[in-house]
Amino acid sequence: MFINSALKRVLQGKYTFADGLEYDEEKWRYCDGYDRRFYTEICSGFKPPGIPQLTNLDPPKIIPEGCYDCGDGFYNPKTRVVVDYKRKFLRNSDNDEHEWILRTCRKAWDITTEDEPKPSNSFS
Repeated sequence: MFINSALKRVLQGKYTFADGLEYDEEKWRYCDGYDRRFYTEICSGFKPPGIPQLTNLDPPKIIPEGCYDCGDGFYNPKTRVVVDYKRKFLRNSDNDEHEWILRTCRKAWDITTEDEPKPSNSFS
C-alpha cells in the first residue's frame, strides 16, 4: 500500500504531447482501438472527402529518399539510424525497432493513387 500511494504522489502532474494533446489516465480516448482519428482531426474535424490526412502533422513531412517516417524523425534502414526532422542524430535502432518501422511506418516511396475514371467502351 505504501509503495502504491508514494508512486501516485510522484506521478501526479500532467503530460502534454508536442501537438498539444494532454494525457488523461481516466478519460483517455485517443488511439484506444475504437477511434482512429489523429489528434488534429479531433480538434479541427475531418478534411473534405477525397483529401487524405496521412499523419497527425498536416501536411506531412517529406520523407527523404529510401527512408521511413517513424514518428519522431526519419529512419534509414541501410544505416539503421534515426534522425529528427531537422536531421540531427537521435539513435541507432535495435532489431525490434527496425522490424517495427519496416512493417508499420510510412516510407518515402509510398504513393497514394486516386481512383481515376475508367474509359468507356461504348461508342456514341
